[in-house]
Amino acid sequence: MSVTGLVLAAGGSRRLGEAKQLLPFRGRTLLDATLDMARSCHLDDLVVTLGGSAKEIRDNVDLSGVRVVENRSYQDGCGSSIRSAMPHIDTDRLVLLLGDQPLVSPFDVRRVALVDTPIGVCRYADGLGHPFVFHRPVYDDLATLHGDKAVWKLLHSGRHPVREIATAGTVPVDVDTPEDYERLLANEES
Repeated sequence: MSVTGLVLAAGGSRRLGEAKQLLPFRGRTLLDATLDMARSCHLDDLVVTLGGSAKEIRDNVDLSGVRVVENRSYQDGCGSSIRSAMPHIDTDRLVLLLGDQPLVSPFDVRRVALVDTPIGVCRYADGLGHPFVFHRPVYDDLATLHGDKAVWKLLHSGRHPVREIATAGTVPVDVDTPEDYERLLANEES
């Protein structure tokens, strides 16, 4: 079994008003922290999608050991980032991670990667959340996703068996607004 981690970091940060990937976090950037977490999972391959602020991200984020895929249609939502990455995925499984969610546990990433159903998702105390895993039989569906919530629609479509992995704590904060960023910083301090 081979596994690729796909970090979605192409968003234009419309609701935040600045490139969230470059927000300060742990003495570096938010995306650096997420990529550090993803690297610590020791997956077979690591891919990141960039779009909005791609040049600034390349100039300020450590992308070593990561394959970069540029999503020129990033304004069309996360579905376009997944679509743009799929031609570059050649492993048996794909773990989907959000570039603005650095507090995901590497232990949970590894656990969800081992799920034996076509789709796996983490079940936190307050609901479902990233990371997800998708097996090769789902790749054709991933290659046609559209919109921001497309992966959730696929998860709930009933087209593929889904296994939920019980995960400690609440869904890790992802940063879309200034309030989310404040919550992330508060969670980091506690």
